[in-house]
Formats: sequence, C-alpha cells, structure tokens
Amino acid sequence: MKTVISAALAFTLAATALSAFAQSAPARNSLPYKDCIRLDQINEWHVVDPQTVIVRTGPYQRYLVKLKASCDKLGIGNPGVQFVPSEADKASAPLRICGGVGEKVRSKIQPPCAIDSVSLIDQAAFDGYRAKALHHSVRTQQPSKNP
Repeated sequence: MKTVISAALAFTLAATALSAFAQSAPARNSLPYKDCIRLDQINEWHVVDPQTVIVRTGPYQRYLVKLKASCDKLGIGNPGVQFVPSEADKASAPLRICGGVGEKVRSKIQPPCAIDSVSLIDQAAFDGYRAKALHHSVRTQQPSKNP
C-alpha cells in the first residue's frame, strides 16, 4: 500500500515539475513551410545590429531574423551571411529556414549563432530596418537592359 502511495506521489510531483518547466520555457513559433526563408532565393540581406538580420527572397517575401546572442562579426567578409539549417530541416525542409530549433546564421569569420525567431515583415518595416543596417548585400534579379 505504501509503495502505491509513494509511486502516486512521485508521479504527481514529476508531473507538476514538468508542467512548471513547460510554462517557464518560451514558446517556439516557426513559420509554416510555405512561408519559410528559401535559401536558394535570397537576393538581399542586411545586418541591422549584432542580433538582427533582415532578408528578402524574390520580390515580395521579407523576413526579420532575431538571434539569441550578439554576433558582432556577422556581415563581415565574403560570404557575409550564411544560413545553416538544423539537422531536422535538412531532412524535412532542405534549403529553408523557418525559425525552428537548431537553425543558425554565420559568416566567414563569425562562428554560428543560434536563430531565436524568424517572422515575415512588410515593405515599410523592411525599409525602416534597412535604413539602420550596418552591413548589406544586394543581388538583383532584374534582367539587364540592352542599350
């Protein structure tokens, strides 16, 4: 009888501890697959500050990428910014960054920095961040014009 009560008490305490941990851990929201950053379509990025990067893919998708820590050398060297998918991404969503656990950003001289979040932003927000950016890269996809 005592063993059953002790086991039940231990189970209750463990469940309470897990519940408290789950409530204190920040929720991780990643973008739906269709809205993820397509790494093969990045045509513009800007390092706004050591913890913020903005990215544009194609003509319409704009993203705000927040980092977990300060990455002071991000944007320096060539390549200035590289996105590193998580192992899970490589299996399920290759060439995409959605804001999930294990995704990173790095540069030639900056060790990988963990991505905290990825969100879609509008043109006005993108332009505002771009105006404050420390480092830039723009690859246009516009066709060349013949004279």
